Amino acid sequence: MSNIKIGISVGDINGIGLEVILKTLDDPRITELCTPVVYGSSKVISYHKNIVHSGEFPITNVRDAHHLKEGEVNVVNCWQDNVRITLGKASEESGKFAYVSLDRAVQDLNNGLIDALVTAPINKHAMQLAGFPHTGHTEFLTAKANVQDSLMLMVNADLRVALATNHIPISEIAKKLNKELILRKLTMLNQSLRMDFGIQKPKIAVLGLNPHAGDEGTIGKEEQQFIIPAIQEAKNKGIFAIGPYPADGFFGSGTYQHFDAVLAMYHDQGLVGFKSLSFESGVNFTAGLPFVRTSPDHGTAYNITGQNKASAESFREALFMAIEIVKKRADFKEMYANPLNPVNIEEYVGSEEETISLPEDSFEAFVPVSTSKYTKALMREAEDDEKHTTSNKRSIPEEEEEDYEDDGFEDSAETNLSERDDDVSDIEEETF
Repeated sequence: MSNIKIGISVGDINGIGLEVILKTLDDPRITELCTPVVYGSSKVISYHKNIVHSGEFPITNVRDAHHLKEGEVNVVNCWQDNVRITLGKASEESGKFAYVSLDRAVQDLNNGLIDALVTAPINKHAMQLAGFPHTGHTEFLTAKANVQDSLMLMVNADLRVALATNHIPISEIAKKLNKELILRKLTMLNQSLRMDFGIQKPKIAVLGLNPHAGDEGTIGKEEQQFIIPAIQEAKNKGIFAIGPYPADGFFGSGTYQHFDAVLAMYHDQGLVGFKSLSFESGVNFTAGLPFVRTSPDHGTAYNITGQNKASAESFREALFMAIEIVKKRADFKEMYANPLNPVNIEEYVGSEEETISLPEDSFEAFVPVSTSKYTKALMREAEDDEKHTTSNKRSIPEEEEEDYEDDGFEDSAETNLSERDDDVSDIEEETF
């Protein structure tokens, strides 16, 4: 396919977003892989470039995404205002321009002018000061994509952790969860693993909500009320989901290595384990959208802003993953496209009724595509055959599955995480 156009929103201009963007783009090989399109301001970018002391890689200012220059770093100037940069501090201005950058990038994404979006970190408080109507990137992008729901999926190589709920208070988690929501998240996760990561028959672990996954109802009823029923219905739909697993020892014991992905019930349940294993190298991918969006797995890091200390590893991985997923989706769509004219379907599958219903996790159920009855029949038979095959993960013998489900991990070792005592840097102010 032609050179992939990757949009980049600058995030909070008082944070490390532009630092990690510049460090990533300061490599001539990047423009061989994609055409970067930074949505921001050349003045603000120049300010941060002086802090990073990045190389003199070419930056091309363009009016809009219709005039991109391949092989160069393109900057779409989204505002002409003078901007007060207050490094290391949330402000209404930093929220305002992060919002402007993001909104302009998503407009071009929806209009097909760029192929994917990588978002630099925002500060939620600053965004609220600027009137941002959502709790975070994920919720904003879901609304802009005009879809019912999306899925927050944290990725580092073969470790993938999805969340049933995103940025909500702990006190609201149990009220938010229900069978329908968990089943919907499992369906999106299964679809994404197939389409975005090329896993034919994914194995998914589901974590419980309560300590020890409820201990058969003695420590909370949520597992019996809706988590287990959701898992069972997912299995009935052909999704290989197992659980619920107690969350406390799931990552420390290495059980996650048996699965292609994990569905956690809430934010910290999934991300504590994920970041313990993937700090500075993880990527946040929003599954379930009609376009590709990734971001680094860290925040604005105000405490080190302006000190040229931020690692660009996670942002670099987010950029590479966006490129890879764009390619995977193109391959998947081509695989399920219809190259043939319809033939006698009844003779092929046995009855007209069988040719009408697509499998729940088929491509058409995820992204609308023109698919003939003949192709649908082939897809149905192929996915039926896949039930007898294994994914690229280490298989779990059937006799061991029940042991996994019943394992309480009561003897798992605790991991002591030392707190970071980084000093907050002096606040600098500059006006442009």
